[in-house]
Amino acid sequence: MLNALLALGSAALLILSFPRFDFPWLIAVALTPLLVAAYREPRPLMRFALGWLTGAVCLAGITDWIRFVVTFHGNLGAAPGWAVFVLYCLAKGLYFGVFALLVRPLLGVWWAGPPVAALWVAVDRTAGSIGYVWVTLGNAGANMSIPMRLAPIAGVHALSFVFVMMATSLALVVLRRPRRHLVWLLALPLLILLPPLPEARSGDAEAVLVQPNFDESATWTREDVDRALRRMIVLSMQAAIRGPAPELVVWPETPAPFYYDDDPEFRRHAANLARVTRAHFLFGTVAHTPQRAPLNSALLLSPAGDPVARYDKIELVPFGEYVPWPFRFAGKIVSEVGDFEPGRRVVVPLVGGHRIGSFICYESAFAGLVRRFVRDGAEVLFNLSNDGYFGRSLSARGQHLLLVRMRAAENARWMLRATNDGLSAAVDPAGRVVDRLPAFTETSARVRFAYSRGQTFYTRYGDWFAWTCVVASIAALAGRAARMRG
Repeated sequence: MLNALLALGSAALLILSFPRFDFPWLIAVALTPLLVAAYREPRPLMRFALGWLTGAVCLAGITDWIRFVVTFHGNLGAAPGWAVFVLYCLAKGLYFGVFALLVRPLLGVWWAGPPVAALWVAVDRTAGSIGYVWVTLGNAGANMSIPMRLAPIAGVHALSFVFVMMATSLALVVLRRPRRHLVWLLALPLLILLPPLPEARSGDAEAVLVQPNFDESATWTREDVDRALRRMIVLSMQAAIRGPAPELVVWPETPAPFYYDDDPEFRRHAANLARVTRAHFLFGTVAHTPQRAPLNSALLLSPAGDPVARYDKIELVPFGEYVPWPFRFAGKIVSEVGDFEPGRRVVVPLVGGHRIGSFICYESAFAGLVRRFVRDGAEVLFNLSNDGYFGRSLSARGQHLLLVRMRAAENARWMLRATNDGLSAAVDPAGRVVDRLPAFTETSARVRFAYSRGQTFYTRYGDWFAWTCVVASIAALAGRAARMRG
């Protein structure tokens, strides 16, 4: 019973670390109760169950908005929606169980901190990235200036490593281990020697972000589409005419059926908006493959109103844009015929002599994808998103913004985020939120940003640190197994 309570304690600390409660400093001790429980429990199956309990409960608390998504937008109803949500939490919680199962031998060595942290990163990077990717411990450190120095070097998993090291140290204290077992903590102050994040400064370019606040549950008629289009044009013009011509006008991924290829009226208005504002126009639309499969796309028009480039979303949302095969009984959120087709390549078109990258919504969870835009030359990044599917959950929107902030810091790029109903924001290359539009508000704003051409170590080499942890943890576990057999 005590071990189960400890496992639930870790789940509670993890929930408190992320938006809604937003006590991110707790992330440094969140896994401590689970580590103590895992060390106390000699039975492998029970250790796995303890970790599984922690994972399922913390995911239920952090991503509770998924139940609303599958219930309301997936048209499942209350009871089936709850059933799918519980299955999701149980499935995603398994990697916590794998961690708890394997960690006990590593807690027995005097140098436990690094191998335990490496094991967490290894399990998170492999098993934790299967299916719906959202919660990574390091994201909670977005406001911690010293740990964030690791982001442009080794990515978000390096922050997770530091937090798990700290949680392990407290676990060893609770277990009354000798002080020499904590000597590896002396390495943590060396983080101050890492290059600091870019200083806060205003950009020299401007873009207009439009946040229309459309109702996700609306049923669209032709009149509704025309009315929504006029509203967005007015919002765009209100911000665009407040000063010199902006570099871009950016619309979000919206629930309105704005089909550039199939709707001549929308195509005409889009071209006119680009011409009148004398700006490039970036917006979300639904395109189609030659076989007429739908594509979730971001289209860029020139100031003359001509198409410049189109990016098709590569990482699709489970249950949102396709239904995973075990759950075919569940509906999809997006009311297109058939599953969306994933895109095949990143696109970095020119805007006034500078290359830009734009990715769509949930793709902000994929660090490897975002860095490809920067590696291919993007000097600023745009995230077109529709967080309206989260209902009224500010915690989900806050978690999504954390992902965007981490991607900005990893690649040292300005990130401009246009959403349907919030949180639209401008994020600087250190992951700081410089401008943010209020949630659930119909509005638009001019935001400043700057272009950058350098590449971080992480941009060039990706998850080198996480994969090093995979190798190191396998070696550590193999070494411990050999010693125990001997």
